[in-house]
Amino acid sequence: MTAYAVVRPSARETRETALLRVLACATVALAPVEGYLTAVQSQLGKLAPALLVAGWLAVRIRRRQLPCPTPLHAVLALLAVVLAATAAGHAAGPFTAAYTLRWLPFLVVTAVLADVASREVPIRWLLLAAAAGATVAGAGALYSLVAEGEARASGPQPDPNDLAYFLVAAVPLLAALHRRGRGPALTVAGVVLVAGATATFSRGGALGLTAAVGWLLLRRVLPWRVVAAAAVAVAVLGLGAWAFAGPQLDRALQEKSFIAATNVDTRELRWQAAARMLTGHPVLGVGPGGFREHYAAESHNAEVDEQTPVAHNMYLEVAAELGLPGFALFAGVVGTAAVASERTVRRAGPGPARTEAAAIQASLLAVLVTSTFLSEQYYLPLWSLAALAVAAETRIRREGEGSADAGAARDQ
Repeated sequence: MTAYAVVRPSARETRETALLRVLACATVALAPVEGYLTAVQSQLGKLAPALLVAGWLAVRIRRRQLPCPTPLHAVLALLAVVLAATAAGHAAGPFTAAYTLRWLPFLVVTAVLADVASREVPIRWLLLAAAAGATVAGAGALYSLVAEGEARASGPQPDPNDLAYFLVAAVPLLAALHRRGRGPALTVAGVVLVAGATATFSRGGALGLTAAVGWLLLRRVLPWRVVAAAAVAVAVLGLGAWAFAGPQLDRALQEKSFIAATNVDTRELRWQAAARMLTGHPVLGVGPGGFREHYAAESHNAEVDEQTPVAHNMYLEVAAELGLPGFALFAGVVGTAAVASERTVRRAGPGPARTEAAAIQASLLAVLVTSTFLSEQYYLPLWSLAALAVAAETRIRREGEGSADAGAARDQ
């Protein structure tokens, strides 16, 4: 008979694992409230990701471990190469260096999150951290609307639409966190997230939330009664807000109606300009930040008061700036995450792993729908969700291999 010894981690390894867990959770939790951090110090929001990367690198070197290889890492590496090539080709651009430096940290942090989430950090912890950070941002949104008198809730984000992006991306994650005894807390968080997103008056956010909830219902992760209860709670909260701040909300709706009509026209102009940039520079694009640089010329000064805007469409902006190869790799990040999460849903039996994977899918769907109307490639949810999707598949595959090895050992 063969004896199999259980290898226990040393005290040092335990501390290292705890450190990586804290830093990874802090990275995803603080992303929605980065605006509050930068108000204190301009670089404070970058501290947690920087510490995570540094801590991860130190641990891997000390343990002599290579990153857990996944298709996502290969796609990220190729995207970094294309990014460097297009940045070099447009090095003289006024925004090239700054936007290249905005891209690179997301590629690195995504690779690190995918690695630590497949090894040291439980997926559930990261989902909980993301939902908690977004709930704080949602509370800030409601406070900015009711207490500070803003026409549209913004809270920790300068743009209400960006805030809606964070909030609707976090709503599906609550479905993966349900556990006996946590129901009331998750219900409160869900109401805060949905009410905060509603207070931004973001149409893209509303479409993203609708798509996410529909996906959860389709995958039978979210019961209809929960949706109905949440809708009633948000409606009651809305009626209460109208009773206490009716004139203010009425003014906000009037302003949003006026802005919405203008947004339709300006976004059409920007999308057309991005398409012209892509057709004119299909291989390397116009470079990181190039949309802002070339917009006035490509639109023939269609917006005199806005010379360096964003495209308000993540897909067109990435394609225009990085070219077709860069866009293909960017889409590859999303595609890799989608395939990995679907494999996890199908391989995992009924239980937490399947629920978590379905919630990640729904959240990713909300991100993709919302980004049709916003330029959100410079915010963490898209990247962290891709990392978690791949890490979840790695974990479920490793568990399957472990079960197969254990079965073979028993047979022997």
